[in-house]
Amino acid sequence: MAASELSLEGLKVWVAGHRGTVGSALLRRLPREGCTILTATRAELDLRRQEPVERWLDAHRPDVVILAAATVGGIHANSTRPAEFIADNLGIQQNIIHGAYQAGVRKLLFLGSSCIYPREAPQPMAEDSLLTGPLEPTNEWYAIAKIAGIKMCQAYRRQYGCDFIAAMPTNLYGPDDNFDLIQGHVAAAMIAKVHRAKQENAPELVIWGTGTPRREFLFADDLADGLVFLLKHYSEDGHINVGTGIDISIRELADLVVRIAGYEGRVVHDLSKPDGMPRKVMKVERINALGWRAPTDLETGFRRAYAWYCDNIETVRR
Repeated sequence: MAASELSLEGLKVWVAGHRGTVGSALLRRLPREGCTILTATRAELDLRRQEPVERWLDAHRPDVVILAAATVGGIHANSTRPAEFIADNLGIQQNIIHGAYQAGVRKLLFLGSSCIYPREAPQPMAEDSLLTGPLEPTNEWYAIAKIAGIKMCQAYRRQYGCDFIAAMPTNLYGPDDNFDLIQGHVAAAMIAKVHRAKQENAPELVIWGTGTPRREFLFADDLADGLVFLLKHYSEDGHINVGTGIDISIRELADLVVRIAGYEGRVVHDLSKPDGMPRKVMKVERINALGWRAPTDLETGFRRAYAWYCDNIETVRR
């Protein structure tokens, strides 16, 4: 087996952040690899505290760590809770990455975010766009923390030879997302907003901003599959993008969800709300060249996500 290849069969894999959108998708995907999955709830382990994290790693000795835990949210959450977004995420990353090194973890995969790239980065955004310009102000606190996580993985690889890698997912959607209308990301919030408008027979659906910003969306289960692929086949210093390479406007997203839900009102824009970054779509040639492509098209994915939301509306995060 080549040095960059890893079989997960028989290994212990800790999914840190297993109750989030990415983590729950990984719990659906990983059993196909024949590995033992380790998890710890927030009540069992506060990832922001170093000593408990190190004790947990020492006691459980995972072979592989997937660092999917983070404090996350949309534009409003980033703008109103900047201290939480930078402090929580820096703490989680520091504790798990350093603890994994101390515990002799064989491989660690850190999840970043496409918001690490500069606001005016050339589109599609390539991996080498990192740190080439100012960040988008509405999410810079989260972005700075994620950039630090990437650099930590590189630093531990260079100084200690750790097989720590970083993947940059694009905007996600799917089961177990945060469907809060204010705190959630745009895809989940859109699903919840359209469904509510339909249930209330509202004459209009109000969306934030002009609707012109363009975003790329990846189904969460596709990301989980891509991450397993990277664990098995990728071992390099640089981070790698995971996405579809296809973007749509926020208005087009609204129209798509409206059609899927069968909502019959009109869509209007609240121009007092911010747009955020004008465009975010990632260049995905590197992961495509390795042999992985996202298998789920946008309409199929959003139909699955909307169906899941309707089936679980009483228990979803919001």
